[in-house]
Parts: sequence; C-alpha cells; structure tokens
Amino acid sequence: MTRVAAIDCGTNSIRLLIADVSGNGGDETALTDVVRRMEVVRLGQGVDRTGRLDPAALSRTLSVAREYADLCRTHGVARTRFVATSATRDAANRQDFVDGVVDALGVEPEVITGDEEAALSFAGAVSVLDRAHPGPTLVVDIGGGSSELVLGGAAPTAAYSMDVGCVRLTERHLSDDPPSQDQEAAARADVRAMLDAASAVVPLGRARTLVGLAGSVTTVTAHALALESYDPAAIHGAELEVPRVLAACDELLHMSRAERAALGFMHPGRVDVIGAGALVWSEIVSRVAAEVAADGGTLGTAVTSEHDILDGIALSVAR
Repeated sequence: MTRVAAIDCGTNSIRLLIADVSGNGGDETALTDVVRRMEVVRLGQGVDRTGRLDPAALSRTLSVAREYADLCRTHGVARTRFVATSATRDAANRQDFVDGVVDALGVEPEVITGDEEAALSFAGAVSVLDRAHPGPTLVVDIGGGSSELVLGGAAPTAAYSMDVGCVRLTERHLSDDPPSQDQEAAARADVRAMLDAASAVVPLGRARTLVGLAGSVTTVTAHALALESYDPAAIHGAELEVPRVLAACDELLHMSRAERAALGFMHPGRVDVIGAGALVWSEIVSRVAAEVAADGGTLGTAVTSEHDILDGIALSVAR
C-alpha cells in the first residue's frame, strides 16, 4: 500500500486526489480515496487570445497549489505527480508556472501532450467501469481548453486531442447571455471541424460504450437527473438515453447565466462556461451515435464517470 497524490491542473480547474494504492500498477491495482478536492481557478483565462498565462490566474492557481502541498504533508503522501494540460501547453510564459509549482510542492509539473492526457483519462475511467458494458469503449474528457477522445478495450488503441473546451469556446464565440444563434452556429462549426479531424484518427463508429468525464459532462448529467444538489454517487455510473443527454445540453446552453446560477447542483465556477461544455458534449454524442449507426451498431446511451484523468495519474504513480 502506497499513499500517493495526483494533481491535475487544467484550463478551468485544479484538482487533487490523495489515495492509497494497492498493487503494482497492473490489472489488480486499486485506489482508495483519502482526499478529493477541486477548485476553479481559470488558469487558462485569456490564453487562447494572448498566448500567455494571466498573472492573476497564475496567482490563484499557485495559491491553491500551496494549499494542496499542506494537505499532502498532513496526510503523509509518499509520492506526488503533478500534471498540467491545455492552458500550460499553449502558454509562452509557462516557465513561470513551472517555477511556482516547484516552489510550492517540491515537484515539477509535467506539461503533458494531448495524447498522454487522453491515455490517462482512459485509464482512470476504465478502472471503475462496469464489465457489463460492451467494448470497444470511447472515453471523452471535456476540459476547459481541450477535449480528448480515446478508444480502446483493456488499453487505448486510438486517441485524439481536440483544441476545443468550455473556456476556449466561450471566449471565442459565446459572449452573449444567452448566446445568439450566430454565436452558437460558429461554436458548433468549430467543434464539428475538430470532430472531422478526430474521426480520421479515432474510428468513432466502432465504439459500443460511450463514457463522458469531467465537470461539463457531470454537470449535464446532474441536470438531466434533475438533482437538487451535486451528488457524485448519483452521477457516477449514470447511463442516460441519447435524447435525454441532448435535451439537457440544449437547456443548459440556452439558459441565461442567472438561471444557471440558480441551479442547486451548479458550481459557481462553471456558470459562465457550462453552455459551451454542453454544446461540445451534445456535438460529440450526436456524432458518435451517427457513426456507430453507420457502422451497423447501436449506441442508445452515454455513461457518466466521476473517475477520470485524476485517477489515471494516481494509478500511474504506482508504476
């Protein structure tokens, strides 16, 4: 048994998992949660436009990193892995971020590629996936700056990272409250173009189980389930019919920010970007269902997982 810490720093949020890992990284490896934390720091604020990390966003993120360092010391963590994704991949001043994390935690953040991000997300999702779900499995991780699609069975066989996420798409297109028809059309065109590129690499039609990860998907699921407050136990493993997913996405996209903020399950840091996240998820679900049908299969539902790249990072530490 080894106590590890996994930290995932994305475009919108930073998250911590402290877990006890049993096993040696093989098929029988298991995680037991000790601490799970998530803070919305919006590290990627403005990166799509400026190509640089905003000083205020960097300060917010490093402040939380210092809090996480205290938690790691308190809980006796033996090994830590810090992974950074889309915003820091794209930022010209990412060394400022790297130096700040080293000072706070004593470990250097790994600015990973989109392909590795996809592989870690896949590992985290399938580690708890019910074996009753047929394969191949397509795992979709919708982040703030990018979205990963990875197809596989016991291991990934194809992966693609799309430069569309809830923060990036909101800043590019969805400025009105709620978005105008023209803004929505432009955002959908961006996602569809990216899906065209993704489908050339990942054979979407072969998927027989679709699993969605991360805050945009879990928030859409909470809305589809009509939850009064955010309930991870109800959300994790929820299997929803495709029309129900698409209806929930459409409702969130066309709500005003005030209406979204009034939803009991809505995290305050997602109010302004969940419309874009819902749009991305709706486009992916529609595209995958259509390609599966064209391939002679049926995809009637989408599964939501609360276990994602954070779990994949923790499992990787055991190796």
